[in-house]
Amino acid sequence: MGIPEDAASARFAGLRAGFDGAVLLPGDPGYDEARVLFNAMVDRRPAVIAQCASPDDVARALGLARQEGLDVAVRGGGHGVAGTALAEGGLVVDLRRMCEVTVDPDVRTARVGGGATMSHLDRAGQPYDLATTGGRVSTTGVGGFTLGGGTGWLDRTFGLACDNLLSVELVTAAGEVVVASDTENADLFWGLHGGGGNFGVATALTFRLHRVPTMTLTLLMWSPAEAEQAVRAVRDLFEGGPDEIGGGVLWMTAPDEEFVPRELVGRLVCSAVVTFVGPEDEARDVVAPLLALRPAAQLIAEMPYADLQSSLDDPPGYRNYWSAEHLSALPDEAVAAFCRVSGQLISPAPAQSALFAGGGAAGRATTDYPIPWRKDSWTVHPFGLWADPADDERVVGWTRDLRAAVRPWATGAVYLNFIGDEGADRVRAGLGEASYARLTEVKRAWDPDNVFRHNHNIVPVTA
Repeated sequence: MGIPEDAASARFAGLRAGFDGAVLLPGDPGYDEARVLFNAMVDRRPAVIAQCASPDDVARALGLARQEGLDVAVRGGGHGVAGTALAEGGLVVDLRRMCEVTVDPDVRTARVGGGATMSHLDRAGQPYDLATTGGRVSTTGVGGFTLGGGTGWLDRTFGLACDNLLSVELVTAAGEVVVASDTENADLFWGLHGGGGNFGVATALTFRLHRVPTMTLTLLMWSPAEAEQAVRAVRDLFEGGPDEIGGGVLWMTAPDEEFVPRELVGRLVCSAVVTFVGPEDEARDVVAPLLALRPAAQLIAEMPYADLQSSLDDPPGYRNYWSAEHLSALPDEAVAAFCRVSGQLISPAPAQSALFAGGGAAGRATTDYPIPWRKDSWTVHPFGLWADPADDERVVGWTRDLRAAVRPWATGAVYLNFIGDEGADRVRAGLGEASYARLTEVKRAWDPDNVFRHNHNIVPVTA
């Protein structure tokens, strides 16, 4: 049984008094809306949702959780596919009101609120032709994305999102507001490059920005029968191409768009998605080998980076199961295995099977951050989205089959933002054995009681 409404109101009255944001309890207007996640498989009822508007709100909410013995979950602005943004019967620190972005065009930096999405950041930088590595859709939350490493369209050009991170404002489990950077709390700052939300609540992040006056998106589609040849051509393009290109392959359901032939709409296709930092005429020269394969559908469009970011947004409200394998190489045999299982994705559906290229600036970086997948050449990302619970077993099984098919070429590392709850061993694989011991020491220093455990958790080393 839950706490009676009157008793719950009295229990959390102290938090509400002077709170800059909003405190939502079960039965309050807006409570049910506030607990809806991107992944419709997750349905949890927190005891209280603290919609924070300031670091002080965050500190007070954490203090209330300590006082009442409540589990703490932290909600940023984005997907959180694992569902860890909600704690059943616990307290949710909801940062979505803290989404302000302040751009300094002179020094090319942006200070980003912990609840901001990529859209907030991208749109704030657009008037100045400034951007930094974001995700591959505009609805990704900046905080969780960056603290997990952050790979996107621009990582071959400018490095990972965390490579462009200058500082983080963090509220610790004890309610202290600290700043982490290369010169202040440096070990904590190191841990925030891949270690996720294990060490505190990131209420603001400051980034280095880069000049991006224009982008070009190339989206080409082939039938499944032509897929292997197309994927091999995409592989060759990226393995010999410039740092200015990003993307890879996407098996998807062909959308009802003007550039898609009617006979292809609603059917499964193998697509090349190639982004280019530069104008359309230069992009056409780069993708010429793909155009020579005579795709059935073709879109090449120059646009601002912020518009490109929102052109392939994931639909909300579906059931989600994601996973990933990172590959050291992509020989023809791996291409065949990837296409065979990707082609079993039943259409029509919003599910996708992605193959993203690594390399470029992200792969050349020599940092010691806990990102063991940085130098991997390719990432296979089965992206299960579906509506009917009766399809749970089928789609989850397909996701696992795709991982198994490419495992002979897998490195064992994994980008944790691409997976749900796959156990402690996968968390260690996502951080690297060499780094994990150091991360447990950072965890003990900043969250010895493991308050922040609703995540890809790093357990603090015992004294």
